[in-house]
Amino acid sequence: MARLKERLSDIAQLASVNALLEWDQEVLMPAKGADARAAAIALVSGLHHQKLISIDDDKTLSLLRKDVETKKLKGEGAVMVTDTWRAYERERKLPEAFVRELAETTSKAHLVWVEARRANEFKRFLPMLRKIVKLKRKEAELVGFKKSPYDALLDAFEPGLTTEEVTTMFDDLKDFLVPFLKQLQSVKGKTDTKRILGTFPLERQRDFNRFVAEKMGFDTAAGRIDESVHPFTTSFHPSDARITTRYKAHDLMYSVGSTLHETGHALYEQGLRAEHFGTPLGEAVSLGVHESQSRLWENNIGKGAPFWKYLYPKLQAAFPEPFRQVPLKDFLRIVNNVTPSLIRTEADEVTYNLHILIRFEIERELIEGSIDPKDLPAIWNEKVKTYLGIPVPDDRLGVLQDTHWSQGLFGYFPTYTLGNLYAAQLYAAMERAIPNLSKEIAKGALSVPREWLRDQIHAKGKRYAPAELMKRVTGEYPTSRYFTEYLKAKYAAPVA
Repeated sequence: MARLKERLSDIAQLASVNALLEWDQEVLMPAKGADARAAAIALVSGLHHQKLISIDDDKTLSLLRKDVETKKLKGEGAVMVTDTWRAYERERKLPEAFVRELAETTSKAHLVWVEARRANEFKRFLPMLRKIVKLKRKEAELVGFKKSPYDALLDAFEPGLTTEEVTTMFDDLKDFLVPFLKQLQSVKGKTDTKRILGTFPLERQRDFNRFVAEKMGFDTAAGRIDESVHPFTTSFHPSDARITTRYKAHDLMYSVGSTLHETGHALYEQGLRAEHFGTPLGEAVSLGVHESQSRLWENNIGKGAPFWKYLYPKLQAAFPEPFRQVPLKDFLRIVNNVTPSLIRTEADEVTYNLHILIRFEIERELIEGSIDPKDLPAIWNEKVKTYLGIPVPDDRLGVLQDTHWSQGLFGYFPTYTLGNLYAAQLYAAMERAIPNLSKEIAKGALSVPREWLRDQIHAKGKRYAPAELMKRVTGEYPTSRYFTEYLKAKYAAPVA
């Protein structure tokens, strides 16, 4: 077992090097460094691949796997071996040349996407997108699948989940959300969201966002807060978890929402057990569960009255204009306003998942080959009109708004909605476990929900599969019921 842990540590260190290169690419790297960086990322990706597929050269892993099958090895050791074997089986099906080509292509594609988005021209990104879709289809063929090639890509982010299961779940959610949104629009009066706009110096915004992140429990001695075009979180070790946010000089909540979200991710990374670094016991169980942490902090806590009863006076002190003129009750209505919009990352709780459904349906059909990449703008625009009821004016606000496809992250988008479903279910369980939860949050005792999540989710690593983890923590397997009940309860009455 010690030999396996040592090899896993080496593999994890290479993954950290690649993550650092990618973080720098989005945060600090000059534009002209793109080609050189792509070559470096491809090299490290190849080395990482080599390390992983050679992990069983002396049959250490195979022998340990037999011990698991015969019940000689149980508990955490069995978890480590089983999950490592799963990763090894997937990786060894991918030729090194393919791994390098995919890494180099997606590295280059990111800056092509940035330029296409800036120029508002999808056609600039189309050649790269065609190449990436072709590579991801090839990956699915190499890995193997039973029904849909999308299964092979989805499994990399949410182990065990199938395209058929996601489609059924999302169709049910769509059947609820579309009429629910229309219902809200028919009865709710217009909210003047411009009341909380103003002039907010960026340095003071940075200070306030840092305060919020630290209050949530983000250890700035073991992390950083930077800026990027698309907010994200990355981690090289529990002692080095980094988040990015983005700012608008006239809209403070633009950055606060991103910071709440990304800090939720970072708390998961900082809450993993450092002694298990590199092993499955020191890794997040899935992207869906990871997203549940960010969405729980951003929405279930961060848009709730208890949270702002504590934080709002501090916000008013830091930014007297305009917040001293906006009562807390009105502020809560504004931050919880439901209005269909074009940008996913700025969407409210009700419409957000419709954005995800659009992306899921498109990328599933791209991978299955039923649509052509050149038709994406038209398909995208039609779906936005159908589900959200608004026209898309251009590519930048439409099909080019997300970076995921430029990074080859097909199969990733569904985890955002899964995260929302998991978050509502986890928050309901937290409320049952901590009867005075709202009062603690209103006092600013954010360590109460953080430590519950750390104990129930973070520290578990991959000890349990996502569905099993949810069952153990909440008493039920994943269900959309808690999310739909949460929306009904919240938006059927005034937020405050």
